[in-house]
Amino acid sequence: MLTIYPAVFHQEDGAFWVDFPDLEGCQTYGETLQETMALAQEALGLYLASLEEAGTTAPTATEIKKIITPENAFATLVSCNIDHYRRKTKAIKKTLSIPEWLNEEAEKRHINFSSVLQNALKQELAK
Repeated sequence: MLTIYPAVFHQEDGAFWVDFPDLEGCQTYGETLQETMALAQEALGLYLASLEEAGTTAPTATEIKKIITPENAFATLVSCNIDHYRRKTKAIKKTLSIPEWLNEEAEKRHINFSSVLQNALKQELAK
C-alpha cells in the first residue's frame, strides 16, 4: 500500500536533513538530495511500520499547502510502500512437515530451519 506524507527538506552546510511534521521524531540526513530522498522514504516506511506493530494509528497527513517552511527549506511529498516495511519487521510462526530423516540430518548439522526456509522462499519468489 502506497503511503504519502509531507516532508520538509532542509539544506545546511552543503548537506540535507529532512523531517516529517506529522510524525514526531521521524528524521533523517543525507549528503545529496537524492540520497536524502531515498533515506526519507526508508525512514517513513520504518516509522509507520513500527507504529502499526505497536498498535498505534498513524496520524493523518497534513495537506502540503499547509506546511510552513523555514528559509533554506522546502516541503515535498514523500511516498513509500508500507508493505515493503511490514515485511522487514513482522515475523510469523509457521508449522511444516518434513521427512524424519531430513529433520535428523539438519539437526545434526545445526541448520537453522527458519533461515533456510526464508532463503528458499525468497529465491522461489524471485523467479
